[in-house]
Amino acid sequence: MKHPWLATAAVTLLASSPAFAFRCGDKLVHEGDTPIEVRNKCGEPTEVTRTTILRTPVYWWYGTPIQVSGDLVEVPVEVWLYNLGPNKLMRRLRFEDGELIDIETLGYGFLEK
Repeated sequence: MKHPWLATAAVTLLASSPAFAFRCGDKLVHEGDTPIEVRNKCGEPTEVTRTTILRTPVYWWYGTPIQVSGDLVEVPVEVWLYNLGPNKLMRRLRFEDGELIDIETLGYGFLEK
């Protein structure tokens, strides 16, 4: 093989998790998962923050968003933090209306007292 580094890079890319997912042990958490699915895969988060946001209701018609009304609706938001220890990166997960919409990778975790 002329370029062994190319084969290694291809295998590495195929084996890695996508940016919108993260691994909990041998399970994979994806955007779109529910809080129950994430809790079953990863256990209890280190910290949970609950709030709400106001959003205009939207109806999707064949991939096109259509505004339903001018009124705003309250949408529950939960932000979960997973501190995976000092040798692993922490993760911040954002749920809106019971669906995981964002997975953010933070710095290395820490030992809890």
